[in-house]
Amino acid sequence: MSQSPFDEDIDRRQVPALKTHKMVLGDDGQNLFAAGVADMDFKVAPAIFAAMQTRLNHGVFGYEAVPDTLYPALINWLATRHNWHIEQADILRAPNILNSLAIAASMFTDAGDGIIVQPPVFFDFFDILRENNRRIIPNPLILTDGRYTMDFDGLEQLASDPQTKMIYLCNPHNPVGRVWGADELRKLGGICVKHNVLVVADEIHGDITFRDYKYTPFASLGANYANNSITCLSPAKSFNIASCCTSFTVISNPDLRKAFQTENSRLTVNKNNAFASAAMQAAYSEGEPWLHDVLTYLETNLSLVRTYIAKIPDVKLIEPEGTFLVWLDFRELGLTPDALTTFLRQKAGWATTRGQSFGVEGEGFTRLNIACTSDNLENALKALLAVTET
Repeated sequence: MSQSPFDEDIDRRQVPALKTHKMVLGDDGQNLFAAGVADMDFKVAPAIFAAMQTRLNHGVFGYEAVPDTLYPALINWLATRHNWHIEQADILRAPNILNSLAIAASMFTDAGDGIIVQPPVFFDFFDILRENNRRIIPNPLILTDGRYTMDFDGLEQLASDPQTKMIYLCNPHNPVGRVWGADELRKLGGICVKHNVLVVADEIHGDITFRDYKYTPFASLGANYANNSITCLSPAKSFNIASCCTSFTVISNPDLRKAFQTENSRLTVNKNNAFASAAMQAAYSEGEPWLHDVLTYLETNLSLVRTYIAKIPDVKLIEPEGTFLVWLDFRELGLTPDALTTFLRQKAGWATTRGQSFGVEGEGFTRLNIACTSDNLENALKALLAVTET
């Protein structure tokens, strides 16, 4: 059997990687299976490495404009891979997606206004809204027979409140792994257009979908949806370049875009990083074969998870449709959230992201990152199996 380049076990502790840092693992966690922070343990695509090396060899790192070829590469990527056709004028830059989420809340809502979230959902959504003095309006997802769906009746009711001004859409959804279908997105979009609720879509995981599932950019579904939305994109997850990457915000509505661009300028978050530009250019123009291989490897890892979790009656896999994050249901163990964390750390040796971080709806669950070597993942799964059999 041939060796995959993703089988290389790279010591993340050689650099201050957040995943293996004591601020995440704790002082007593250096030997744990680090599967919490949402990045990959894989080296970047050779094309990205070569582009960054070429840029490094230039030796001068003064102020730079956006390369002329970067936006066309992104536009072509979205058109050919996702059938989403945008104009270069629609694209703005920001340091990362969280900046764009915060700016959107600050610019298009007022203090005390309600912003809808769909928990269990990415924990930074909650932090952004609290820190900006916005009201968090939960529209919890519905879990039925191991699959999450949106509560559209609840969404309609919440959106009808005039003080509810925005929704943070996670598409694909972190942590439950749903890749929202076009019909689901249209239904959400129709409710939001009807009630003048602005859709701010975090679509950072859009390139990472499993076989038989297709990511649909919310704004690609029609002008009425595009004009009532802000889409936040980045190759950070898809190409494992989070530490050297910036993000794109796509806004086709000219009034929203002008206001957003003015705020970008006011906050001076519109500067460019030479290495980020080189990495993103290479990712979008030459990175597709590497991404294909990553997705194949992730499918193999997901099969490992299925095999081992099937042997543990009290633990359930919420079958993911996308992302490299797996949502596991431990509720039948009957443990409190703190007891579950202790069990996973001290018994199984796992450092994952606690389910309650994603809202009360996540209590009893944990989020497992499977973007690691198959050997490390299998060893971790064997450890879990062993402690649940005793």
